[in-house]
Amino acid sequence: MRFIKNRRTLITGASFLFFLLLPLIASALGDAYLVTLFTRILIYALAAVSLDLILGYGGMNSLGHTAFFGTGAYVVGILAFHIQEETLFLSWPIELSGSSNAILVWLLAVLFSAFMSGLIGALSLRTTGIQFIMITLAFAQMLYYLFVSLEAYGGDDGISLWARNKLPIFDTADDTSFYYLCLGFLVIFVFLSYRLVHSHFGRVIRGAKQNLQRMQSLGFPIYRYQLVCFIIAGAGAGLAGALMANQSEFVSPGLLHWTHSGEMMIMVLLGGMGTLIGPILGATALLLLEEFLSVYTEHWMAFLGPFLIIVVLFAKRGLYGLLTGKEVNDE
Repeated sequence: MRFIKNRRTLITGASFLFFLLLPLIASALGDAYLVTLFTRILIYALAAVSLDLILGYGGMNSLGHTAFFGTGAYVVGILAFHIQEETLFLSWPIELSGSSNAILVWLLAVLFSAFMSGLIGALSLRTTGIQFIMITLAFAQMLYYLFVSLEAYGGDDGISLWARNKLPIFDTADDTSFYYLCLGFLVIFVFLSYRLVHSHFGRVIRGAKQNLQRMQSLGFPIYRYQLVCFIIAGAGAGLAGALMANQSEFVSPGLLHWTHSGEMMIMVLLGGMGTLIGPILGATALLLLEEFLSVYTEHWMAFLGPFLIIVVLFAKRGLYGLLTGKEVNDE
């Protein structure tokens, strides 16, 4: 058991050290694009960890997580649009303009994504199994088509940002500074998630995944616990969406398409469901494979597919479980 814990600590520490030193490695190799690529990886890792809270720990198999990711991105995009066009976001009952203040915009992105996840979760969590999967998928697609229909905000063409949101201390326009900002958000969210899943609240959520009827018979209001967990996960995805909008300086309805939810789910399964480091490894592996294979062939998914099948068949605990020799959900 001590050996497993040592391996787990080693993998976690090595991963953090690698991400911490990545800009220096990119500078030494003379490849600045690595910073951009790994910034994208960190953002998707944040979204994958938030999905793992409800999927890996809560057993809530959502195919609509991208709804909150896209919502966070569109909060950034819409507020930036009104700054760029010099128009009001609201004219009644009070006048509100757009904003490029990162603290305000990202906070609004998190709050609005949490609000949307509360609405969707309040309805979806009244069902289980395939019905839950289909309802979350339906809500995500509804939001996708809603943003497609908003011609004022670019419709299918999306919104281009003139610049990233501004922070008083960090120079968000600098790729390295923005990389470390994203890394900081990921570390904070993983730490908070670790405290959450090891709290009384987390034990109830994990217990409901293992035996829902038993937890209900013990008197726990499981619906409320699951809804709060769903909202927290949605808020995390909203923050990731806001960071993605800034990283790419572009927002489109494609961010809300259900295929993005599928990719996030693959990241969780590939890295190790029911762990907090696993989704980070899964996001890193999936996006690096996509980047590497697409250089050699436009049919890169034909090679990625067999790799995913091999991992699912022979490493059922994901990459993290394969590296550490640990069972899921025993962190």
